[in-house]
Amino acid sequence: MLKEFRSFIQRGSVIDLAVAVIIGAAFGAIIKSLVDDLLMPVIGILIGGIDFSGLTIQAGAATITYGNFIQAIVNFVIIAFALFMIVRSVARLEKKPQPTAELEPAADVKLLTEIRDLLKAGR
Repeated sequence: MLKEFRSFIQRGSVIDLAVAVIIGAAFGAIIKSLVDDLLMPVIGILIGGIDFSGLTIQAGAATITYGNFIQAIVNFVIIAFALFMIVRSVARLEKKPQPTAELEPAADVKLLTEIRDLLKAGR
């Protein structure tokens, strides 16, 4: 069982997945900082300084903080848009493969092809 586990861990896909998770977590921190530290203050200024996270409703002894939910939705939309712009930029940077034009064979290749075809036809 230990040998099987070792071979499982040494597979490239498992290591690639681990690297992707670590890079994803680091990228998530960058995006979170972008949203929290740069975009949300600007959006707050544009909409008059409204802080969604402070919006609550008191229902008996329970406090419903629906503002946190609204803030999470706003954060999601901003993050999704930022990721969309990044993916779009990367896609534009990737070069599309150019179709290769078929080159006309050289004269000697044409002659050899004709000879081959005549031999096949039995002439």
